[in-house]
Amino acid sequence: MLLCSYSLSSQDKCNILVIGAHPDDCELITGGTSSKLIQKGHKVKFVSMTNGNKGHHIHNTETIERIRKKEVEEVKKRLGCEYEVLNNNDGELIATLELRNEVIRLIREWEADLVITHPNYDYHPDHRHTSTLVQDAAFMVTVPLANPTIPILRNNPVFLYMLGRLDNPNRKETEIAIDITSVLKQKAHVVDSHFSQMYEWLPWINQKPLNNVDIDSQSSRESYLYNYFIEERNKVADKDIPALKRWYGESKDFKEIKAVERYEICPFGKQVSDSELKVLFPVFD
Repeated sequence: MLLCSYSLSSQDKCNILVIGAHPDDCELITGGTSSKLIQKGHKVKFVSMTNGNKGHHIHNTETIERIRKKEVEEVKKRLGCEYEVLNNNDGELIATLELRNEVIRLIREWEADLVITHPNYDYHPDHRHTSTLVQDAAFMVTVPLANPTIPILRNNPVFLYMLGRLDNPNRKETEIAIDITSVLKQKAHVVDSHFSQMYEWLPWINQKPLNNVDIDSQSSRESYLYNYFIEERNKVADKDIPALKRWYGESKDFKEIKAVERYEICPFGKQVSDSELKVLFPVFD
C-alpha cells in the first residue's frame, strides 16, 4: 500500500479519511468531493467522532442513536465508502489523550494519504474538539512510541480542513474550491439517507419548516436537498473565483459551475506543492 509521499503518480490510488463530529457531517460538507474520488477508484472512509445521540427534538438518546446508525449504513450503500462511528455522546466531545490515540489509530489503520476534518473555528463545540484531536494527531501518527500497538505511518499524510457554515475570519478568499456540479444529484441521494436529520431535526432546530416537500417521496426529498441544501449552500461566490483559477486554470468556464465544496490546507502534517496536492486530491477536473 502506497503511503502519502512525493513519489505518488496520477495512476496511484489514494486513501482519504474524512473525520467529522457527527453522522452526516462528512456527507454534508464533502459528499460531492467524496463521490468524485470514489468514482475514480480511490478509497474513502468517513468517521464520526460522536454517535449523534442528541440530534433530535422528539426521540430519546437511545432511539436516535439507533436510527442514525441505520442511516449511516444507508450512506455506505449509496456512496460506496467505509464508515466508522465512535461511541462518544453527541455534544460532549472533549479533546482527551484517549481520543487522540483513537484518531491516531484511525489514521494509521486506514494508511491515510489525505485526512480531512473540521476547522478549529467552526460553530459547534464537537466540531472544534474534533479539529483539535486531528491536529494533535497530525504529527504523532509518525511517532513510534505514541500508541505503539498500531504500526506507524512512515510518511505523514496531508491534512485539510473542510469548510461548512462559517468562513475563515482571517481569510478573505477561498483557498481550495472543488467543482461538484457533475455529482450534485449523487450528493443529494447520499444526504437523503439521513432522514431523521434532513427532514425532522434540522427543520425544527433551524425553525425552517419544510414547504412543498413530500417527505414520503424520495424524488421530492432529493429535489429539495438539491435545490436548497446543496446547490444553494454551495453556490459559487466571488471569494471562490481565485481558488477556481488556481486549481483549474484560467481556461475553465466558471459560468458552468453550479456548486463547489471548499477546503483549506492545515498547517500540520505534510506540506506539499499545488501539483503534489492534485495527485493526492485528484478531483480537479
